[in-house]
Amino acid sequence: MLYLIILITIYKNMKQKIFKKPDWIKIKFSVKNINKIKKIKSFLKQNKLHSVCEEALCPNLIECFSKGQLTFMILGNICTRNCLYCNVMHGRPKIKYDKYEASKLANIIFLMKLRYVVITSVTRDDLHDGGAQQFVNCIKKIREKNSKIKIEILVPDFKNCIEKALKIFSNSLPDVFNHNIETVERLYKQIRPAGIYKKSLILLRKFKYLFPKILTKSGLMIGLGETKKELFNTIKDLKYNGVDILTIGQYLQPSKYHVPVSNYISLNEFNKIEIAAKKIGFKKVKCGPFVRSSYNAENYFS
Repeated sequence: MLYLIILITIYKNMKQKIFKKPDWIKIKFSVKNINKIKKIKSFLKQNKLHSVCEEALCPNLIECFSKGQLTFMILGNICTRNCLYCNVMHGRPKIKYDKYEASKLANIIFLMKLRYVVITSVTRDDLHDGGAQQFVNCIKKIREKNSKIKIEILVPDFKNCIEKALKIFSNSLPDVFNHNIETVERLYKQIRPAGIYKKSLILLRKFKYLFPKILTKSGLMIGLGETKKELFNTIKDLKYNGVDILTIGQYLQPSKYHVPVSNYISLNEFNKIEIAAKKIGFKKVKCGPFVRSSYNAENYFS
């Protein structure tokens, strides 16, 4: 019944007026390091590894790959959820995970001479720990190769196993713990039906309580139909629940099968949101049309 309601909602949304993209949404590509882009893609393909940059159709892919930056995605490329804003494949993963994944990931990061790395994953509700142990495996292997590297992990909500996941993370902590709230609470049932807004906040709050010296981070998309009041209530919720770093970007519809853009936020409005969020007390805030949670992540940490 819930799935039928979701399909009806999508159909109604798709019949809404499709907005023409404003000039500030149009990316002008300038590929200076095409060989570096090809090399990264080749590395990933040869080692059967994934990047969320490719899987989620990130608009910053060419820019980031040109600079030798990417966000690795572990635990395969099939998500057990079907969020209606996300382009990552969904379904039932065929295997638990690649037992050599952590070692392969560490080797590539070492070869790329990265000083800062972001690791995310698909959501794996089929795993008893939500995939937390594989995050820890990756952190350990990466630090065996380079003890000075900074590691940010962008994790799912561990909806059914928060306590277990946090206990596992205590064995090997990242430098930055990131979990995206994604949108305001009212829109969860529409675009993130398997997620629970309050549980995402609980995860962030409990991690910060247990590990107060580790930076916490979260991000959300706007342009999905949220009101300004809802947006700032969400921003305040994140600050109240221990988030240090906040990112806010424009939602862009990956395909005609995803939730349409409700509205495009102007550059001036993004600037106002950033100023207001900084006043709320975050250590770092970045807002803009193409801002994504891990975009230029090293800059937020420095």
